[in-house]
Amino acid sequence: MTIDKNKVVAVSYELEVEGNIADKAGSEKPLEYIHGTGMLLPKFESALEGKEPGATFEFTLTPEEGYGQYSDEWKIEIPKSSFAGPDGKVREDLLVVGYTIPMLNSEGQVINGTVKAVSDDTVTMDFNHPMAGKTLHFTGKVESVREATDKELTEGLHGEYLPQEGCHCGGHCSDGCDGGCHGDGECSCGDDCGCGK
Repeated sequence: MTIDKNKVVAVSYELEVEGNIADKAGSEKPLEYIHGTGMLLPKFESALEGKEPGATFEFTLTPEEGYGQYSDEWKIEIPKSSFAGPDGKVREDLLVVGYTIPMLNSEGQVINGTVKAVSDDTVTMDFNHPMAGKTLHFTGKVESVREATDKELTEGLHGEYLPQEGCHCGGHCSDGCDGGCHGDGECSCGDDCGCGK
């Protein structure tokens, strides 16, 4: 069986960025996804299209094919009061440089920002994807390919709703939020991707 739309695909892989391994999924706990549903980067999926179990792959995605160029416009200062809990007190425990915090944009979509600086009144957040501006080099192996069930096509592999536009969850991350879902519903990296939760 070959990889094409609506097939459940499991791949083991390593992602190399700037000469360092940024992410990986081994054959014992591969990245699983439903092909053609928008869960992974389009160019990642197209590089795997037509491959069979046992096939190896190696390809490179430019920043434009991955998560785009880094933009200073996505680094913004937010009033510290925006981080208040239900009791009205600022959640200082969240405001640690390097922490990734899920927030809502003006359309009500969850976007993840990384805390870059904290002052008395403001928090500097970076909403660029952790891999923005990076060239992504993937090597790996197709572990398995099978038909997706009707339930999986409706609900996803682990009960998560399959988005119409795609959340681009999928193993192309460092310590950020866009990790891939493994067979047990856990993310391959980070913990805020919402996969299987």
